[in-house]
Amino acid sequence: MRLGYGRLTNKLSKVSKRLMIAGGLLVLPVSVTVDKVAASQPAPEQKPARNKGCEPSAAPSTDPRTIRLERFLARLHCPISNMAADFVHAADDNQLDWRLLPGISVIESGGGKTYRNNNIFGWNNGLEPFPSLRAGLDVVASRLGRSPLYRNRDSIGKLRLYNPDQSYVAKVVDVMNRISPAPKLTDLLNHLPQQNELAYAGE
Repeated sequence: MRLGYGRLTNKLSKVSKRLMIAGGLLVLPVSVTVDKVAASQPAPEQKPARNKGCEPSAAPSTDPRTIRLERFLARLHCPISNMAADFVHAADDNQLDWRLLPGISVIESGGGKTYRNNNIFGWNNGLEPFPSLRAGLDVVASRLGRSPLYRNRDSIGKLRLYNPDQSYVAKVVDVMNRISPAPKLTDLLNHLPQQNELAYAGE
């Protein structure tokens, strides 16, 4: 009995090995075909990762003001160029001219080139500390748009209160007009002293 059982086991083992080999040969062409089909299809396009280093907006904006402001700040090599959409949103939220705060930031800190305390607007003589650039933008925009001291003034009136030096007002208005010309500001600028001390990129 033991001998017969051993031969039977041996035969079954050989049969199962042959079946496994035959099965493998049948499956191999199918897997090769699947691999060829997968290789023939283009790989999904990899989108470049967004730069998360400096408070950018969540998605690219189609607002022409944002596009124009971003290009202007980029031409001046301003580190805050990626905050263009934030400037526009802050202006809209506080009923401000969308060019006012960028204009102030260019004069006060070179558009984020030199500042301290995350204060790119020179707010409170540059001494006011903010937890981030975006927080500083929100605070200054809110003060210029909503505080009783500023809210009922036009852009020129706000600037005169912000810094009463006539040459300062003219410099900021000049930057605002370089961002995007506006007839009202151009007319108001005619009676202010003209200052060409700072050079900016042309349109």
